[in-house]
Amino acid sequence: MAVYTQVSGEDMTLFMARYDLGALVSFHGIAEGVENTNYLLHTDKGQYILTLYEKRVNSGDLPFFLGLMEHLAEKGLPCPTPLHDKGGVVLQELAGRQAALISFLEGYSVHRPRVSHCGHVGRSLATMHIAGEGFALQRTNALSVQGWRALADATASRADTVALGLSEAIAEEIAFLEQNWPEGLPTGIIHADLFPDNVFFLGDELSGFIDFYFACNDTLAYDIAVCLNAWCFEEPNAFNVTKARALLRRYNEKRSLNANELAALPILARGAALRFLLTRLYDWFHTCGSALVRPKDPREYWRKLRFHQKVKSVGDYGL
Repeated sequence: MAVYTQVSGEDMTLFMARYDLGALVSFHGIAEGVENTNYLLHTDKGQYILTLYEKRVNSGDLPFFLGLMEHLAEKGLPCPTPLHDKGGVVLQELAGRQAALISFLEGYSVHRPRVSHCGHVGRSLATMHIAGEGFALQRTNALSVQGWRALADATASRADTVALGLSEAIAEEIAFLEQNWPEGLPTGIIHADLFPDNVFFLGDELSGFIDFYFACNDTLAYDIAVCLNAWCFEEPNAFNVTKARALLRRYNEKRSLNANELAALPILARGAALRFLLTRLYDWFHTCGSALVRPKDPREYWRKLRFHQKVKSVGDYGL
């Protein structure tokens, strides 16, 4: 989440008049994240999230994202749901952007995940993978192995200003992963961006997933690899095998990983680390200075990638 597009109070009031959700009391921008503009809105009936979709989001993907949230909610996964206006319309236009109003999810994100948090994430991720079965729409993962060279090319000339030798290291890693990327593993709907700021808790219980705007059809175990990177490292990027074991075991309780998926996790984890290294590197050089957003340091994922390059088997992740 982030704020790139400013909306006036007058325009926001007119926008909310399309809905039967009470009078607008206040609103403010949400700075976390990097993709879209987000506001938290308060009316005299409740709280809501307004998302304005920025140019980096393909408008053709919006029916997939919004439909998926409705599908998962209907299947019992706790997540925000798109709201219909008085005419039954979900997708709107505001301030020159396509927009949607989303239900507010109670909870908070954790900045220092504990082992118990990781366990809850593993089990709920498996629940999401099962709930995604039967969703009719399809979306290819544009940020998987086929899309990495374009990102690398866009940053190659300046990558070494972030870390010496980074450009060559990225090129070598892409070549390795292109040759060794696992095929034939179970596929389905994945979140693809399940970082701690996209998971909410109430007390010790997980209250829901948010921000499905990277969701797509891909290898299910790749979603686990993203979580190993996002949830199981400590500062300064030391891998916590106890957290990884909890995440993997709780996932396996709900949806059993087969032998091929387990064997592929080290390669998938390398790919996930490279994906976030590349997108953070791109944003490091291309984020607009006037946007209310904080680009994230790509070097964090360069260090994580180097850890995964040394992993021999899933046993190094606690199983």
